[in-house]
Amino acid sequence: MSDMTEIAAAKLGQERGNAQEKTFAMQMIMDHTKTSEELKSIAPADAKAAIPAALDSSSQSKIDKLKNAKPDDFSSDFDSMQVSAHKDAVSLFERYAKGGEDAKLKDWAGKTLPALQHHLEMAQNFGKTK
Repeated sequence: MSDMTEIAAAKLGQERGNAQEKTFAMQMIMDHTKTSEELKSIAPADAKAAIPAALDSSSQSKIDKLKNAKPDDFSSDFDSMQVSAHKDAVSLFERYAKGGEDAKLKDWAGKTLPALQHHLEMAQNFGKTK
């Protein structure tokens, strides 16, 4: 669900964001597409059925908020959404990498975590000069 939400938000970021957000959005589409494909290939058979095909209502409402944001509000909405989403993802992956039940998924979570931590760092640096 988080990958699908990130990809949907990133597409809006590519359309409406500033230069920094557009670069970030392109990276999010590539990275989250990759992790979605990896997850589908290693998920146990019983978990594959649980992989969602569409956004849930909570995720869709976040995307709708971005879609409907006034131009002056888009960046602050997009930026705060990215920081929040990546904090949640880092927390989830840290917990699963330490205590997950499925060995393959646990290993994958640990290998994916550094990229998510980098995404969070990038999102936290929006608007800051280099």
